[in-house]
Amino acid sequence: MKLLVTGGAGFIGSAVVRRAIAEGHEVVNLDALTYAACLENVASVAALPGYAFVEGDIRDADLLARVFAEHAPDAVMHLAAESHVDRSIDGPGAFIETNVMGTYALLQAARGHWESRGRPAGFRFHHISTDEVFGSLGPTGKFTETTPYDPRSPYSASKAASDHLVRAWHETYGLPVVLTNCSNNYGPFHFPEKLVPVVILNAIHGRPIPVYGAGENVRDWLYVEDHAEALLLVLEQGRVGRSYNIGGENEAKNIDLVRMICAILDEMRPEGAPHDRLITFVTDRPGHDLRYAIDPTRIREELGWRPSVTLGEGLRRTVRWYLDNETWWRPLLNRDGVGQRLGTGA
Repeated sequence: MKLLVTGGAGFIGSAVVRRAIAEGHEVVNLDALTYAACLENVASVAALPGYAFVEGDIRDADLLARVFAEHAPDAVMHLAAESHVDRSIDGPGAFIETNVMGTYALLQAARGHWESRGRPAGFRFHHISTDEVFGSLGPTGKFTETTPYDPRSPYSASKAASDHLVRAWHETYGLPVVLTNCSNNYGPFHFPEKLVPVVILNAIHGRPIPVYGAGENVRDWLYVEDHAEALLLVLEQGRVGRSYNIGGENEAKNIDLVRMICAILDEMRPEGAPHDRLITFVTDRPGHDLRYAIDPTRIREELGWRPSVTLGEGLRRTVRWYLDNETWWRPLLNRDGVGQRLGTGA
């Protein structure tokens, strides 16, 4: 297929681009190259004949019309989004503009393209979302595809709104859509303001490792390459109008995750050991959800997918990658907000 991937220079988007090219698809990567994007993420495929890059904003209807007309994609994989909860607390407007209005513009462009080509049955609009739209769990239970939405942050509210728009365009206009809601991703090329790279980079620099509250918040951790595999599978085999929850089956408290990373660094970079001495508990994030957990039964039973990378193995791969790729992350440390405490606007 020829895929239009939005946000393909970001963390998850670039993993999708790299895997799609490896699987023989053609890819048109549309990205606005905002602060968290990095073209080095797709440098390994940039010169290949099946890859094209377009710099542009998904809110730009004229640009979208030109992209669809020129490239005529068979499917859209929509990953372009503002995604950092802390930044959404300080500046929610950008999240509404990109995640809600941008999704609207993309849906309209995709609908126009689909209708102009005679509404081909094989066309797909795959909207990639988050488990954060479901709100917060207590000590037990898991999110399913039928869990009521209960977003708690400007970020998750904007993603919930975009999910609803995608479903509405399917029900009202017949646009063939599939949706996925994933748990926390980690792995290579993760922008260095998120928890896992923050821990790694602060530890190797001997700086305090900030842990919100008491570190008791629980997340399900999904290795990004596993996620990319699942996303392409849903695109190709998922039922139209259906949503699929994608989880790593790796729940961990934040404090336990941080200690796991420190232990791996003690082994791989022993000159700084013990790295857990750097753990510093800081004031919690406003509205910090206690626990997320994914029930992946649907994607496992309908599509035969399960994650292949355990949390321990994934963290080892990730730490090794950051130790070996300083030329990638070093320039990103100078980007706006990186290394600063964000999310205090509430």
